Amino acid sequence: MDHTRPRMTGIGRVLVVVYAVMALAATGRSFVQIVEDFAYAPLAYSLSAVAALVYVLATVALVNSGSRAWYLVAWVAICFELAGVLVVGTLSLVLPDLFSHDATVWSGYGFGYFWVPLALPFVGIWWLVAHRDGAPKTEEAPAVLEGSSW
Repeated sequence: MDHTRPRMTGIGRVLVVVYAVMALAATGRSFVQIVEDFAYAPLAYSLSAVAALVYVLATVALVNSGSRAWYLVAWVAICFELAGVLVVGTLSLVLPDLFSHDATVWSGYGFGYFWVPLALPFVGIWWLVAHRDGAPKTEEAPAVLEGSSW
């Protein structure tokens, strides 16, 4: 693998930008919620802060995913994100009283963010699978990952 070649190209850059926007949005939302009135909805505001941390971690991990360690961190962050969206989204619909005071980033599967939180981890997982060898496939690369340590 050529480590001088930039890993983030095309859809990878778009993915990182969307993760960065979500990180900023979730961080801003949770910060304001926690500073202004944490006692009003501590569960929702804490979950928004967790979502913010996950988006920040996923953004950093995707940018640095050329290394095996960061690639694995990206997998963990994005899978955690998907689990969070599914669990919190389901709880917000099945037990709405848990979030009656205020919603989280992941409530209603991210309806407050146009369902980007629901779609984003699936795109992230797709991208990680497609780039598991460290770079997009080229004409000279074999179709099968022979000898890959991934």
